[in-house]
Amino acid sequence: MNDHPVIARIRLNPHSRDVQRDLRDATQMHRTVMRMVPDGLGDAPRHQAGLLYRLDETDTSSTLLVQAAAMLDPARLPTGYGQADVKSLAPMFTALRKGLGVRYRIVLNPAKRERLSLEEKGKRGQIVPLSGADADQWWLRRAAEAGLDLHVLTPTSMEPARPRGRDTPRMRHSLLRYDGTATVTNPDALRDAVIHGIGRGKPYGAGLLSLAPARTT
Repeated sequence: MNDHPVIARIRLNPHSRDVQRDLRDATQMHRTVMRMVPDGLGDAPRHQAGLLYRLDETDTSSTLLVQAAAMLDPARLPTGYGQADVKSLAPMFTALRKGLGVRYRIVLNPAKRERLSLEEKGKRGQIVPLSGADADQWWLRRAAEAGLDLHVLTPTSMEPARPRGRDTPRMRHSLLRYDGTATVTNPDALRDAVIHGIGRGKPYGAGLLSLAPARTT
């Protein structure tokens, strides 16, 4: 393991059949990115590797960001999958300080567990996805816990993650991307949030928090 996580930025090849398959199937995408981490990580390899990922798409390109505490080896991706660049996040962590202005991006699966009636005491309610103002408030709370005071939060609805396969749950994971600006209030909490991710849906492309210095005018 490294002292700081590393992140791979992979410009996906739109002509690759493996890429086309993974973009349709969240389970396959997870399997593909897991190929980049070392073998032999036990029963919970994603957790052990600290692996998080996010798909950033524009009208002309798709970029896959993959972060891990372990080494990442893009050579283990399918042939022709895309062009990869790997770098350490150590410089970013070194720069974090209280009062620093940052730009952020994160894809989230905002959700809450429904409350049950007294007659159903002892049971666990279903996980209910949040949207609109409820999702915004969820992110405001989670950002504050993660050491960020948000100034701007711009939500963008994403295509739901659809796991496929016989052994996967027949459910969709609702995803929202938030972009905006913030001030660092607790560097230690923020480092922890970057390393471990935020919220649910991490095997399906949610939770990876990207930071960059805020532009000054």
